[in-house]
Amino acid sequence: MICCMQYLKRIAVRAYSYKNVRYSSHSVILGIETSCDDTGCAVINTAGSILGESLYSQTIVHTRYGGVNPVVAHELHRNNIDSAVTDALRNAGKDIKDIDAIAVATRPGLLLSLQVGVKYARYLCKMHKKPLIPIHHMEAHALVARMYHKLQFPYIVLLISGGHCLLALVKDVNNFELLGKSLDNAPGEIFDKVARRMKLRNIPEYSKICGGRAIELAAQKCVNLNQFEFPLPLTKHRDCNFSFSGLKDSLIRKLEEREKKHNVMGDELIPEVHDLCAAFQLAVAEHIAHRTHRAMLYCEKYKLTDPDNRVIVVSGGVACNNFIFKSIEHVGSEMGYQTYRPPHNVCTDNGVMIAWNGVEKLRKQIDIRTDFSLKEVQPEAPLGVSLLNKVETANIKTRVTRLKKLYT
Repeated sequence: MICCMQYLKRIAVRAYSYKNVRYSSHSVILGIETSCDDTGCAVINTAGSILGESLYSQTIVHTRYGGVNPVVAHELHRNNIDSAVTDALRNAGKDIKDIDAIAVATRPGLLLSLQVGVKYARYLCKMHKKPLIPIHHMEAHALVARMYHKLQFPYIVLLISGGHCLLALVKDVNNFELLGKSLDNAPGEIFDKVARRMKLRNIPEYSKICGGRAIELAAQKCVNLNQFEFPLPLTKHRDCNFSFSGLKDSLIRKLEEREKKHNVMGDELIPEVHDLCAAFQLAVAEHIAHRTHRAMLYCEKYKLTDPDNRVIVVSGGVACNNFIFKSIEHVGSEMGYQTYRPPHNVCTDNGVMIAWNGVEKLRKQIDIRTDFSLKEVQPEAPLGVSLLNKVETANIKTRVTRLKKLYT
């Protein structure tokens, strides 16, 4: 495998000849993911078997900053990309010559982070005459559940992570319709911010994990769920959009009141911190469930889903939160929906989902490229065709499902 510094010097890549790659039961795809803060690579075959993978996580490093530091993320990707690809190939027992195509995340994400993966993928493609398959990061999250479950199109997907909160209808591998999005912050971002403000990392068991996971674990120690109440966001807006900034501001006000009441100083935590975490997590879950419920009603009203195939997929890093997943599962079951998610390690950013998306595209013979330009890397990229205005115009009234009972 080439060294990291060598490939960074080779930015200009011209079109090249390669053997036409057709989908077969023997095809093998290498996936490369560097859209945010984890360097993930995987080798899978068209049957969906993971032959080998590797993940260089930056979580511990970014925990010090209370969130992802783009400059640090870029530098760590540069340091890790060569090793990550080499490890994935070695774990798969494969050489680069055994790979039929290379799939790489090209959008959306942190620009400098995306460029590291794309530059490396382009270099490998040029040197070994392999086609490149550009991958939309969120589409990969939406499709990877099909690798583990026999899911038929169309289905609804809820994508919740540190950078996104989206509801969409998945009609095909490259056909998405956006039903709702976050108007401000993503839930994972909010969890990180409030965890930092509550000083959860001062508790040893939470010191080396992300804010969202810390809040989930702290919430399990709640003794009085009724001690804090949060308003449900956007109740007067009959659409499927999300807003989490108001919940964050409300938590900070409650926290400051308790800190003043208990004369909390410095690194000290309020005595009710576990109850506050539980109440905040409940509020986030109810808000997400409320908007997701409306998405189901909208799809039912306009016959966008198959009555015999009522499916919702939950994916993205925040999908690992078991309480939030259970909340969507509860609302879905009342509507006759089956709720699915990928395994936890595939909900977060990883090379497996990128490689699987490459398999899906190879099967349909779409986006198989030899001329991908670095200019096509997009830090911002919408997911499919927007139906946001149509959803709002539908003006669907949706009851709020209270979820406190799920804590018992």
